[in-house]
Amino acid sequence: MSRGGAAGRGTAKPQDQGWAWMVLLAAVVLQALTLGFPCCIGVFFTDLQHEFQASNSETSWFPSIMVAVLHGGGPLCSLLVKRFGCRFAVMLGGLLSGLGMVSSSFCKSISQLYLTAGFITGLGSCFSFQAGVTALGFYFVRWQTLANAMASTGVSLGFTLWPLLSQYLLDEMGWRNTFLIFGGILLNCCVCGAIMRPIGSLPQPPKPGEEPESRAEEAQLSNGASPPHAVPQQHTSRTTCFQMLQKYLAFDIFCQNKGYQIYTIGVTWMMMGFALPHVYLVPYAIHNGVEERRAALLISIIGLINIFIRPLTGLLSGHRVFTGRRIYLFTLAVLLCGLSNFICVISAEFSVLILYCIILSIAMSGVGALTFQVLMDVVEMDRFSSALGLFTILESITLLLGPPLTGLLVDITSDFRYVFYTSSFFLISAALFMGLSFWALEKRNKLTEASKVPLSNPSRYQYSETPSDSQAECKPPPAVVYITSI
Repeated sequence: MSRGGAAGRGTAKPQDQGWAWMVLLAAVVLQALTLGFPCCIGVFFTDLQHEFQASNSETSWFPSIMVAVLHGGGPLCSLLVKRFGCRFAVMLGGLLSGLGMVSSSFCKSISQLYLTAGFITGLGSCFSFQAGVTALGFYFVRWQTLANAMASTGVSLGFTLWPLLSQYLLDEMGWRNTFLIFGGILLNCCVCGAIMRPIGSLPQPPKPGEEPESRAEEAQLSNGASPPHAVPQQHTSRTTCFQMLQKYLAFDIFCQNKGYQIYTIGVTWMMMGFALPHVYLVPYAIHNGVEERRAALLISIIGLINIFIRPLTGLLSGHRVFTGRRIYLFTLAVLLCGLSNFICVISAEFSVLILYCIILSIAMSGVGALTFQVLMDVVEMDRFSSALGLFTILESITLLLGPPLTGLLVDITSDFRYVFYTSSFFLISAALFMGLSFWALEKRNKLTEASKVPLSNPSRYQYSETPSDSQAECKPPPAVVYITSI
C-alpha cells in the first residue's frame, strides 16, 4: 500500500480487518518455520557425529549457535526494520535462512556448519520472525492480544511437524539432501514477507515535548521507508551511539529496577539448562535402544501438547486471581521443568519417555506463556522494548554455552544422564532464586508501606503489575517486540 493510497482514503483503517488476517496467517507460518525449526536438529545429531567424527560437545555447538543468534539478534533486527521496514526484513531473513541450509548440505566439516546452519540460518530466522511479529503489531490494535496468541501456535505446530518431517527425509535421502530441501522450505519465509505489505499512515503532529524526528521514524516503520539523515557531526556521533544503546539495551533499568534485575538474572541462569532436553532427548533415546522414528516422535509430542496447553495457560494466568502473582506461577512452571527431568533419568523406556514429554510440555507451556507477561509486569511499557533487548541478548549467551558445556560433560563421563542432571540443577536453582527473591522484595515493599517511608524512586524497589488496560491502549505499539522460542 502506498502512502498516496493511504492518504487518499483518509480515515480508512486497515487494522483488525481484511488483509490483517492474511498477515496473521503469514505470522503463524513464519513462527512454525523459524522458531519451530531448531527443535528438529536433535534428529540429525547422531548422523552428524558419525559423518564428521565429532564429539557431543562439538556437535552441540551447531544448534546452540543457531538458537543463540535467533534469540540475540533482536537489536540488529530492530535496526534493520527501522531502516528498511518489516517486509524487507522478513524477506531478507527468508533468503538468509534458505541460503544457510543449502550451503550446509555441502559442508565438509562440523565447523563449517557453525557458520552456515548455525549463524546464517539463525540470523535469517531472527530477522524473519521478529520483523513478522512487529508487522503483526501494526496490523492489529483492538485484537492484538488475540493475534499474538494465535500466531504463537505456529511455534507448537513447528515443534510437532519438523521432527516428523526430518526423520522421514533423513531415512529416505540422508542428511545432506534433507538440508537442501530444508533450504527450499525456509525460502517460504519470503512468501510470508511479501504478504506483509506496508501500512500507510497520515502524518500526525508531534506531541508536546516530542521531537518531529521520532514521529517520522514511527511512520517509517509501517511504510518501510528509510528516514532522512542529516550530515552527522563528530561531536554528536558518540551521543547518538549512547542513545542507541540506551534505547535498545536498557542498562539503566537493570541497575535501578530490582524486579527486572532479579528476573533477568534468573531467566539467564535458567536458560543454561532449559534447552538441553530439546538438543539431547533424541540422542539419549537412540543411545538407549529406542528406534529412531519413535525417538523423533518424542519432540513432536511436546509440540502437540503445547498447541492446546499454552493458550489455556495464558488465559488462566490472565485471571484476576493471579494478579500480582504471575511471577510465582512462572517459577512454579520452571521448577516443574526441572523436576520432570528426573523421570527420564530413572528409566529410558519409550513409555517412560512419553510420560516425561507430557509433563515437560505442560511445564514448558507455562514458561512460554508467562515469560514476557512477567517482564511486562516488572517493567514499564514505554521501556519494554529496550528492556527486552537486553533480556534476549543475555539469555542468548547462556543458550549458546549450555549445550556444548553439557556435551563436554557427556564426552568425559560417557553418560547421557548428566544432561538431565545438569538441566535440573539450573532450572531448580533458578526457580528458587526468583521465587525467594521476589518474595523477599514483596515483603520489603510491605514493610516500607507500613512504615510510611516515601521512596524517591518506587520503580527501583517495587514489583507491580502493568498499568490498566485503558492506559495500555492509549500507547502506540512498541517499535520492535523481541520474542523467543521459549
